[in-house]
Amino acid sequence: MASLRVNNSFSILNTEPKRSLFSATTGRSRRSSSVRLTVVAETMSTDKLGIKVDKNPPESRLSQLGVRNWPKWSCPPSKFPWTYSDKETCYLLEGKVKVTPNGSNESVEIGAGDLVEFPKGMSCTWDVSVAVDKHYNFS
Repeated sequence: MASLRVNNSFSILNTEPKRSLFSATTGRSRRSSSVRLTVVAETMSTDKLGIKVDKNPPESRLSQLGVRNWPKWSCPPSKFPWTYSDKETCYLLEGKVKVTPNGSNESVEIGAGDLVEFPKGMSCTWDVSVAVDKHYNFS
């Protein structure tokens, strides 16, 4: 089976060989050079400025963590400072945020579908551009 990696975020797998197709207009079979492809999403994990972001984690990972049973938190577009007294793991259902750790000129962008870990003791600024709805867990 052939496989092609695209932008490190998807694998394209050749799952079916060439086969004959029937033409409705001519009533004759013809040989097709096309193949059937299946796109398989993969989790992309990054660790930037002490913030770990898993983009598109599989449902099995979310179930293993019990994410859907965690409390929820929401906020409208806003900008505010925050300090993590414990490690927080959260899963964004909706929204878009730039998180800038204190003392840094760089930000980490997170959004819907991201599983994110913030380390204990981190002080940062949250700049919410699209309203957030998330599950969260402190440990």
